Amino acid sequence: MENHAPLGTHAAEAPATREILLDEAVSPVKAIERIQIRRIRIVPGHPAGPHIHNAPVFGSIESGSAVYQIAGREPSVLRPGDVFHEPEGSVIEKFDATEEGVTFLAYFPLAAGEEPAIAPADGS
Repeated sequence: MENHAPLGTHAAEAPATREILLDEAVSPVKAIERIQIRRIRIVPGHPAGPHIHNAPVFGSIESGSAVYQIAGREPSVLRPGDVFHEPEGSVIEKFDATEEGVTFLAYFPLAAGEEPAIAPADGS
């Protein structure tokens, strides 16, 4: 009896692969009760402005692109498939949609009774 690979696969192709895209520590450490996932769209050219989140945010770009910068670090451009982490309490200088706009998934690990919140970095 001959041994054949399933249809649509090659004999040398693994049936599944796993690639680490992001491995970030959550600081401060917190008890997580749930994770909320949001699809967020920012219109072309719109700057988010410097801001701070009350919980860490992990995300991945679905379409478009954004200029991303944590205070004190160099800016980068995030494109489809790129992942990011906005640390809790850190100033996010930029999450600005480029001329094509951006759509991304944002994952919010939340403690009991906590809801995601965003505040301007200047405190207003």
